[in-house]
Amino acid sequence: MLLYILIGLAIIIVGILIAASLKPNTVHYERSAVINAPPDRILPHVVDFHQWKSWSPWEKLDPNMKRDHLGAAQGVGAKYAWSGNGKAGEGTMEVLEASTSGVKIDLRFVRPFKNDCITHFHFTPQGGATTVRWTMDGPNLFVGKLMSMFIPMDKMIGKDFEQGLAGLKAEAEKH
Repeated sequence: MLLYILIGLAIIIVGILIAASLKPNTVHYERSAVINAPPDRILPHVVDFHQWKSWSPWEKLDPNMKRDHLGAAQGVGAKYAWSGNGKAGEGTMEVLEASTSGVKIDLRFVRPFKNDCITHFHFTPQGGATTVRWTMDGPNLFVGKLMSMFIPMDKMIGKDFEQGLAGLKAEAEKH
């Protein structure tokens, strides 16, 4: 009887591994919000990593998180490195492009899982407001594929993007 249980478990595990391997090789996460401010009032909050502390949902995950600001003070070449607890993880960001039409950031995670992504903030003016679309694209590594079998990753990361956009909206609309 124990042999049949072990064979059954092995079949389930192999099935999960096969299903995970068939998941897409890339991921794309995206959320947007309308901010009642022009792009030039939103831009400083994104290109200056010092300002992320006031709106980024990840900044609040670990009050003891170690932060380093490197490179340019803001804009292209600005770099940010963090190292925190298991929730905050560790990684780096660097602004690659910045204008009133958007910001492109190289995002490199070290832990809990190593992965390199590109995140964009796209600014589309509409009257006195701006639609800000926050996207993240990167490879879907096997560990990510496996996790997505049990955790709805788009919902999880999307929730963080929504919180971040709400915080960005609050900061940009203050002035």
